[in-house]
Amino acid sequence: MLSGVTPGRRCRAIRRASLLSGAFWASFVVSALAAPADEVVDLTSTFPGFRATLVVRDVTTGRSVRHDPALSATRRSPCSTFKIPNSLIGLETGVIPDAAFVIAWDGKTRDVAAWNHDHDLRSAIRDSVVWYYQELARRVGEERMQRWVHALRYGNEDTSGGIDRFWLGSSLRISANEEVDFIARLHTGELPVSSRSVRIVKEILVQESVPGYVYRGKTGSCQDPGAAVPHGWWVGSVEHDRRLSVFAARIEGEGASGRVCRPMAETALARLGVLPPNGPKEADR
Repeated sequence: MLSGVTPGRRCRAIRRASLLSGAFWASFVVSALAAPADEVVDLTSTFPGFRATLVVRDVTTGRSVRHDPALSATRRSPCSTFKIPNSLIGLETGVIPDAAFVIAWDGKTRDVAAWNHDHDLRSAIRDSVVWYYQELARRVGEERMQRWVHALRYGNEDTSGGIDRFWLGSSLRISANEEVDFIARLHTGELPVSSRSVRIVKEILVQESVPGYVYRGKTGSCQDPGAAVPHGWWVGSVEHDRRLSVFAARIEGEGASGRVCRPMAETALARLGVLPPNGPKEADR
């Protein structure tokens, strides 16, 4: 027995210490289990004339910000944002050896003048050349394409709409939440692909790069009848001072396209502090 401490006092002290210890550990457990709180923001004024959603995830902290969470969970056709996984699949299957691989133009004149010549992987993603990626998909083939889309866990993983059409207002659908998840996994090495393929795809997505800052992105536009509603995407990532943010924006309605979505999304990203206040310097391509 401790000198000068009666049995009663010692019991009360033990009970008090136990209660304090219990309270401490309860507080610790709650704190440890609580993920960074996601935030809902109203950016309606940033997307005038369209129903829109924007999801931004700070990969460093795990915190996400959403405009219109219900719409962010709704799947739509990925359209040309599928050029990101399509590029990875082409590289992983060996259909495309590197970013300089040229596919010859088939001679068919298309509405977009920039499409009417030969392209390599780098220029095809820059100019969003649909025929290039359709030919890439045909060379990959239906069975391999389905296996890879499943392995990448991309959206609903449904490639049944035709080997050169399934991502163009057809069977493949993906939500803004899933786009963000895919891009995050691309950056964190969680996709079942080589680091070389990841490096090449990240490089061809760069929109602006200065020391300590890299901005990547890809548009997507869907006016196809099977797209359910006309919509446009702008998805990508921002690396700044060792902080990584990934994002997916989508607008819906008459006149929606990736080219229309991009500047609106960039305004919203600047408001959220993800992009510099004056926006990226490089013009939309």
